[in-house]
Amino acid sequence: MADTKKGRDKQARDAENSQREWEVEQALERSNETEPAPDEPDVTEAQDEDSENSASPPACHRRDCNEPAAFVVLERYQEETGHGAVDAEAFLCRKHTAEESPTNLDGVYAEYVFRVEPLSEMDTNAE
Repeated sequence: MADTKKGRDKQARDAENSQREWEVEQALERSNETEPAPDEPDVTEAQDEDSENSASPPACHRRDCNEPAAFVVLERYQEETGHGAVDAEAFLCRKHTAEESPTNLDGVYAEYVFRVEPLSEMDTNAE
């Protein structure tokens, strides 16, 4: 398609329609989930509180890995729709951290960040 205003407008409409379709699909998937009872705390909130208050370091975020996390990996990139930044953070063991690399380079912008930081001894022993 030629680089004309009409072509750019069509691309923008197509991108918006794709985003809208994706959001509808996600909403439909979430509609099948059951709501927690009002008295029950949200499971993810309870897990977050447990991990913050536990004496052990957080576990690696990779599936089927039970190793303690040694690093935190942060990637900040521009959302596909261009309406804001996304911060993706993962706690990984030493092996999985070595395999990690930037994954959202198409969302690079002036404040893009890809950072790997070791969890301090205080974080891993005092949590």
